[in-house]
Amino acid sequence: MQDFEDFVALRSQALLRTAYLLCGGDKGAAEDILQDVLMSMYGKWRRIRTSPEAYARTALANAAANRWRRRSRKPEAPLELGAVPASRGHEQQVVDADSVVRALAQLPRKMRAVLVLRFFDDLSEAETARTLGCGVGTVKSQTSRGLARMRELMGEQVLTWN
Repeated sequence: MQDFEDFVALRSQALLRTAYLLCGGDKGAAEDILQDVLMSMYGKWRRIRTSPEAYARTALANAAANRWRRRSRKPEAPLELGAVPASRGHEQQVVDADSVVRALAQLPRKMRAVLVLRFFDDLSEAETARTLGCGVGTVKSQTSRGLARMRELMGEQVLTWN
């Protein structure tokens, strides 16, 4: 299964980033769901090897949604946002990225999944709809509402992240 090993070596970092954003910035949860998805993919590799990236993204979105469903049954204490330092440099990029992740974490799971797939994984509306199993119109409306909510949550901060 050398082709599976090659896929994991080439795509695991990008998939981990997607999982991290889908999990609202919880690195441990992102690593867990990615590992679960890759283990599942290994057993199904012969059937999915023609489009493993699409399968992985769909499985990650579903795993993150299932995680949020389980967690919604337990109360969670919100994190308090710290003061944003006034410096502009590499440190500010880290702070900006953290602000984006925190804002994404406050969105409903489907809205967060749409924004992550559209803007961080750079999928088209049609590809995002296929990945999430919904219509293009749903992707468009969730994108519009999600960006509006991100603007509310982040205030004057610019919605860009390298």
